[in-house]
Amino acid sequence: MSPPVVRSLRKQIREHIVEGIVSGRWQPGERIVERRIAVELAVSQTPVREALRELEALRLIESAPNKGVRVRALTAADLEEIYPVRAGLEQVAAELAAGRLAEDVSALEPEVAALYEADRLADAEAQVGHTVAFHRLLVAASGNSVLLHTWESLGIEIWTGLAIRWLGTRQRSYAEEHQELVDAFRRRDPEIGRIVREHVLGCAPRA
Repeated sequence: MSPPVVRSLRKQIREHIVEGIVSGRWQPGERIVERRIAVELAVSQTPVREALRELEALRLIESAPNKGVRVRALTAADLEEIYPVRAGLEQVAAELAAGRLAEDVSALEPEVAALYEADRLADAEAQVGHTVAFHRLLVAASGNSVLLHTWESLGIEIWTGLAIRWLGTRQRSYAEEHQELVDAFRRRDPEIGRIVREHVLGCAPRA
């Protein structure tokens, strides 16, 4: 199996486990059995084990000797902690990408259009997906691969999904708020870094 296929499978398994945590299938403190997931999804235990390691690194689950893997008892404070880190990274990314995006914001515009439709349908899954895609494109536009890798390592999609679906976090309009960022890049707003930082912090759940 080639590396991209392995990564895709691991991501699917990870999303399956996250969905189980968000939906309440696995309650805080409940054990997640690697072998059962492998049987359920008809895969080997290796990609399941790798997916669980990734989720442990993100602090969604925890493991202990002789106790196995269990769901962490997450709070709004746990979800809130990631946002200042993410906001700092995206502020730097916005400042680095400002010139490039001022010339051409076409990469961001399809995500905003998709968010208008997601807002209209109140489709939380689409709101999560297109919000994360927008911000990933923004960070990628910085041209800094280290910055992008660091941002991706935070598991932004997972934490955004948890904040929206689990805590019911909502913004006034996902599309309008992201359109405002596009407009700020287009007009070469000298405060673009601060604007992006405040946007990200404004999305954080409140403990």
